[in-house]
Amino acid sequence: MGTAERQHEAPVASTAGARGSGEPDVEQERPYYRPLWVEEPAKRRRLPDPVRTAAVRAVLVIAVTLIQAMVAFLCTLAGSWLAFPMVLSSVASTVVATWAALDVWVTRQVWTQRNGVVSTPSSTARALRRERRRARRQARAAERTQKRIRRSGGAEQLSHP
Repeated sequence: MGTAERQHEAPVASTAGARGSGEPDVEQERPYYRPLWVEEPAKRRRLPDPVRTAAVRAVLVIAVTLIQAMVAFLCTLAGSWLAFPMVLSSVASTVVATWAALDVWVTRQVWTQRNGVVSTPSSTARALRRERRRARRQARAAERTQKRIRRSGGAEQLSHP
């Protein structure tokens, strides 16, 4: 391909912007796309993993219990032989569902006790803690300085030999 052919393939720029008519170049115009969704901060914190696991387990057990109770009721209405075993299993399942709901509560309490609660202390408590920390740091720094002075021999060594 020669240079004459390349000249004809060069991209043609719009002259609308160059003329000063106030219209933007066609190549520079881009359509505005609206995002599909907007990220919003969560209103509540995410549950800890053990608590979430217990909650999911409880929801599944409770759902199965409700289905069993409904089947037992329908079997009773139909006069089926399956009604009595379904009623018994529904009673047992209700006990298990109650246990699962209590498990969520206990797991949450245990997790909070072991890992602490996220709290926002009052400004006075924060200030007192900050002062105590500062005092501890100063005491440790003074202690290190005293140890350094004792190791170096103290006042006998005022200058280097």
